[in-house]
Amino acid sequence: MQSNKSLVCSKPGFLHLEQRPPPHPEPGHALVRTHRVGICGTDFHIFEGKHPYLQYPRVMGHELAVEVLEAPAGSGFAIGELCVVNPYIACGGCNACRAGKPNCCARISVLGVHRDGGMAGLLSIPVGNLLHADGLSADACASVEFLSIGAHAVRRGAVAEGDRILVVGAGPIGLGVALFGRLAGGDVTVLDMSAERIATAKSILGVDAIGGDGNPAEAISARTRSEGYDVVFDATGDQRSMQAGFGYVAHGGRYVLVSVVNDMITFPDPVFHSREMTLFGSRNATSSDFERVISAIRNDDVPLRDFITHRTSLAEAIGNIPIWATDKSGLIKALIEFDG
Repeated sequence: MQSNKSLVCSKPGFLHLEQRPPPHPEPGHALVRTHRVGICGTDFHIFEGKHPYLQYPRVMGHELAVEVLEAPAGSGFAIGELCVVNPYIACGGCNACRAGKPNCCARISVLGVHRDGGMAGLLSIPVGNLLHADGLSADACASVEFLSIGAHAVRRGAVAEGDRILVVGAGPIGLGVALFGRLAGGDVTVLDMSAERIATAKSILGVDAIGGDGNPAEAISARTRSEGYDVVFDATGDQRSMQAGFGYVAHGGRYVLVSVVNDMITFPDPVFHSREMTLFGSRNATSSDFERVISAIRNDDVPLRDFITHRTSLAEAIGNIPIWATDKSGLIKALIEFDG
C-alpha cells in the first residue's frame, strides 16, 4: 500500500509528520494519491491559529492535484488519471444546494479546514468532487482551485465587455480576479499598498495599477473622471479596505467582497442608496468555475509559470510554512511536491 505520510498541524505553530493508516473509501468515493498541494492564506491562518472555525489537530491542504488509485464502477474516472479536486463538499439537501449553490452550502465541509485535507499521501474523495483534467500538468491541477475563487467572483460581479474594474488587493486571489476580469473583457486596475505586488500585477497581467504611496481615492477619481468603477472587488481581508471600497463604486455599479473578515463591515447608507449600488458576497467556487479555469489553462490564458514562485516537499514544508507565513516577499503561490 502507498505511503500515507501526513503533515499535521497539531496546534497553532506546531507541525509534524505522521504516518497514518490508509483511508478506506466510502461508497461513492475514490481513493486518490496526492501529487501537488498549493499552500494558501487559509493554511497560513490555520498554522498561526487565526482561523475562527477550526479544530486541531488538522491536516491542511485544499488546492490539490491527485491521481486516481481506486474509483467506483461507472464513475467515469480511470485508474492512474490525474485530476483536479473541488474541495467544497456539500450536503446536497440544504437551501443553497437545492438552488444550485453548493459553494455556500449550509453544512459545507471543506477539505483541509472542516476535515483533513491534502497534505497527506492518500485521500478518500467523493467522485462528485473530482474533475477531469486531460492535458493539465500536476502543477496546473493544483492551481485550479485558487484561480477558481477569482473566476467565481468575476461571475458574481457579472463583468461584461468594457466594464471598468478595480481589484483591491494583489495577492494570489486578487491576481486571479484581475486575470479573469480581463478575460471577461473588463478594463482592469489593481490597487495595493505593496509596491512589490503592484509591480507583479503589472508584469504578469499587464494591468493598470494604483500604489499605496498616495491617496487612493484621489487616484481613482483622476482615472475615472470622478465616476468610480463599474465593478469593484475587495480581496484584502482587511476591514478598513473593505469599508473604503464602497466609495470607489460608480453610480449603478457593483461591489463584490471576495475576502472575508471576522468583524463588522459598515458603510454610509446615503452613498449606498444614492448610487443604487449592488453588494455581493463571493464565497468559494462551483464546478462550473473550476471548468472555466481548466479551459483557460488549456487555452494558455493563465501565466502559471509566473504564479508558481516557490516549491517544497512535505518534510521541508515543516520549516518553510512558518517562514512563508511571516515573510511573503516574492511569494505568489507555493506548491508542495509529493513526486519522487
